[in-house]
Amino acid sequence: MSRRIVFVTGGAGFIGSNIIARLAEDPSLDLVACDWLQEADLGKWRNLSKHPIGDFVAPENMMEWLEKRWQDVALVVHMGAISSTTEPDADKIIHQNFGLSRDLFRWCTDRQRRFIYASSAATYGDGAQGFEDRDDIESLKALRPLNTYGWSKALFDLFAARQAARDYAPPQWVGLKFFNVYGPNEEHKASMKSVASQIWPHVKDGRSVQLFKSHNPDYEDGGQLRDFVYVRDVAEVVQWLSQTEEVNGVFNLGSGKARSFRDMAENVFRAAGREPQIDYIPMPTSIRDKYQYFTEAKMDRLREAGYAGQMTPLEDGIADYVGGYLNTGDPYR
Repeated sequence: MSRRIVFVTGGAGFIGSNIIARLAEDPSLDLVACDWLQEADLGKWRNLSKHPIGDFVAPENMMEWLEKRWQDVALVVHMGAISSTTEPDADKIIHQNFGLSRDLFRWCTDRQRRFIYASSAATYGDGAQGFEDRDDIESLKALRPLNTYGWSKALFDLFAARQAARDYAPPQWVGLKFFNVYGPNEEHKASMKSVASQIWPHVKDGRSVQLFKSHNPDYEDGGQLRDFVYVRDVAEVVQWLSQTEEVNGVFNLGSGKARSFRDMAENVFRAAGREPQIDYIPMPTSIRDKYQYFTEAKMDRLREAGYAGQMTPLEDGIADYVGGYLNTGDPYR
């Protein structure tokens, strides 16, 4: 029997559901979502409501399900994680983000199934060493993340690279260091939503929005820089990787262009046909010492691996997000 199942952990989440939406365009694939939907009123289920899935699996039943259906599985796309950078329980983070990833890596290796997983730009820490996605063991060891979330992702990148160096790895293994992803299907993420999603209710209602003041003399208020990447671009890269089995390693996934939070906010206002109204508030002291003022993905290695798709400029991404989703009353893809 042909292996046509793509098993997506975190499949009802923000990035995972967008990946399912993209891969579901191929009618020959069966997409299986592994996740918790939580309370119905939260609306997380709506992330999957427009797309056919072959099955829905609770995370606690994941390994049992994979063992039963392993012959039909072609690819595991592992997006499930604790993504909050402020989660206080370090044990919870390490067991979920490292332990589960390790178990899936080993399962895919033993069963010789392909494996694509979510890493993070948080692995780069304060960015003092730059944002080159070198994935040799020494370069991965040199990274110094600023929080437990970033450390858990860096730890697994290093684990995967070391296992591959010992010739114990899936036939394809790819880690993607996501930068600041925004777009439809993030409504359930509460305080971890993108700035665009968080400020939209204020923009829609004709109010001003708030951004953090800068506590770094090199950056103006609202001038803190991030690499904002539209979630559709992320899904397209994953689709390309699913069709390009020879690509292996850890790669950056951003737009390749740093933009300010002020740029982001102003584009949301423009997409709504309003003049920007922005107030600046002090950054909480709890995050000031761990705050990244600049991130920008170096995309050379993914290009060299053969990816030729174009990343969506911030202006176009925000226009599509606001006009096609946020301002329609249906923010779900």
